[in-house]
Amino acid sequence: MDQQFPAILMSLRTERGLSQRKAAADLGISQALLSHYENGLREPRLEFVVKVCDYYGVSADYMLGRSYDGYQEFKKLVGRLRELSAEADRLIKEVR
Repeated sequence: MDQQFPAILMSLRTERGLSQRKAAADLGISQALLSHYENGLREPRLEFVVKVCDYYGVSADYMLGRSYDGYQEFKKLVGRLRELSAEADRLIKEVR
C-alpha cells in the first residue's frame, strides 16, 4: 500500500474533528494501532479498510487514493448541511 492511505485516513479523521482515541474506539482498535496506520508504520488488513470506508462513508477507491470524485462532492454536501443547520439555528433564535 502506498503512502496515500495513511494521509487519507488521517485527513478523514481530522476533517471530522475526531480524536485518534474516539476514532480508534469507534473502529474497534487501539489508539496506538490507529496511529501506526496513520503514520504508515503498519499496513491494515482488508477488513479494516472496509470498516474505515463504512465509518467515514467513502469508497475503497477513495480510501486507497484511486478516486477523489465522490468524496469531494460529499464534502461539499456536508459543508452545505452545516450552513443550513447554522441558518436554522439562527432563525429559531430569532423566533423565540
